[in-house]
Amino acid sequence: MNVRVGRVIRDIERQLEGRDEQTREAFAHDLALARRILSQKRSDKDKLYSLHAPETECISKGKAHKRYEFGVKASFATTHRSGFVVGALHCPGNPYDGHTLKHQLEQVKKLTGVLPVRCFADRGYRGHGVSDVQVFISGQRRGVTRTIRRELKRRSAIEPEIGHMKSDGHLDRCFLKGTEGDAMNIMLVAAGHNLRKILNWLRYLFVRFLQSLLISKLKVWLDTSYPVAFRSALEA
Repeated sequence: MNVRVGRVIRDIERQLEGRDEQTREAFAHDLALARRILSQKRSDKDKLYSLHAPETECISKGKAHKRYEFGVKASFATTHRSGFVVGALHCPGNPYDGHTLKHQLEQVKKLTGVLPVRCFADRGYRGHGVSDVQVFISGQRRGVTRTIRRELKRRSAIEPEIGHMKSDGHLDRCFLKGTEGDAMNIMLVAAGHNLRKILNWLRYLFVRFLQSLLISKLKVWLDTSYPVAFRSALEA
C-alpha cells in the first residue's frame, strides 16, 4: 500500500512540474496529507486517520468489545434526577477527562446561571483540579455520607442518556464538516435530547389527563345510571 501511495505522489509531483502557481497550490494541501500518511508510524502520537476529516482522533475506550472510537471527544453534564443536558462541550485534541471538568462546570454556570454544588463523575476524572465544587468520584469512600452515596449511584444513569444521544440523536456520526461542525453537532444533539425529554413528559401528562377525564366521566355515569346499592358494590 505504501508503495502505491508513494508512486501516486511522485506521479502527481512530476505532472505538476512546469505548471502555474495556482495549479500547484490547489494540490498542495492534499499532497501534504498524503505525505503525512505515508511517513507516519504506528507508534506516532499525532496520526492522520481520515483524509476528508483530518481532525478525526483515536479515542481509547478501554472496553473489550470496543477498544477504540474514531472522532472527537465530547463532554456532557446532566442534571441529577431528570437527566436533562445542561452542558455539552467539544474537546478537540483528545484531552484527559479530568482536565475537561473545569471547563464543563464553567459552561454549565454560563448556560444556567448557577454553579453546581456537587458533581458526580466516574474514575476517569481523577486529578480534575476543581476546588470550588464538591466533586465525588465513583467508588469514593472518604467523606461520603448516606445521602451522597445514594446520589452517587445515580451517576451511572448518564450512560443510558449518552446511549440515547448516540442512537436517537445521531451523536455517533457527525455529518458537519470541520471542528466547527463537530462543536455544532454536539450542541444540537444535546438540544434535541432535551426536546425529546420534554415531549415525552408532555405525552405522559396528556395520558394522565385523559385517564382522569375518563374516570370522572365514568363516576358521573355510575351516579346517574345505577342505584346506590349496586354502585357501592361496583366501587368495592
